[in-house]
Amino acid sequence: MADVLLEQLFPYGAPELVRDYKKYVVRGLIIAAVIHGTALGAYYGIPLLFPEEEEPVVTVRIMKYSELGPPPSLTNQSAAPAVAVSAPAVRPSVGIPVPVPDAEVSPEQTFASQEEMAQAVGPIGEGTGTGGEVVFEQDIKIEEDGPPPDFVPFEKEPVAIKKPSPIYPEIARKAGLEGTVWLKVWVDKEGKVRKAVVQKSDAEIFNQAAIDAATQWVFTPALQQNGPVSVWISIPFRFKLAGK
Repeated sequence: MADVLLEQLFPYGAPELVRDYKKYVVRGLIIAAVIHGTALGAYYGIPLLFPEEEEPVVTVRIMKYSELGPPPSLTNQSAAPAVAVSAPAVRPSVGIPVPVPDAEVSPEQTFASQEEMAQAVGPIGEGTGTGGEVVFEQDIKIEEDGPPPDFVPFEKEPVAIKKPSPIYPEIARKAGLEGTVWLKVWVDKEGKVRKAVVQKSDAEIFNQAAIDAATQWVFTPALQQNGPVSVWISIPFRFKLAGK
């Protein structure tokens, strides 16, 4: 009894939906067709309304060697035609010569040759008459530069051309001592040793002997841009006994 009542109140299949489904299907198909038509029209219509500019096409023709023809002659070349340039004609101005008196004319000047200049003797000093005393200026003394910095760039290092050996200390010889002394030597622009400083030493007894020998060394000066420079160099002095 309850089932019959429910079926009457709520019939199976919703009759209103069954009655109206065709109407909704037709509306859906129409909307879908409009959307697809709009998308296709925009895809194909926009390029037609706004066409892109085409890039210029360059055609390259490859010529064969046989098509080039003979090269131009080097001997029979026609000169380029001269181009006439018209310029305003200027009337030349001709001056009237005026005679000059002979007294106002300067004599012809000549220049001395190298031999004549070499034979000419210049004044040596100040004096009076033939018995005047000759006065000589004092020699200009060039002050020596101070010691160079620890690092000086150079293109050619100094080379020792005179290097006397150090004198072995007699006390060290009797005691059988050996060692090495490393000196820091200042070589000036003339290649002379100006100063020697002990950097490292195995035995202090050899220090003075190494310094005395280093100050007697002579070098070719270090060169930088074709000019001598003062530099510091390191020299090791090794003291070894002949019997050991």
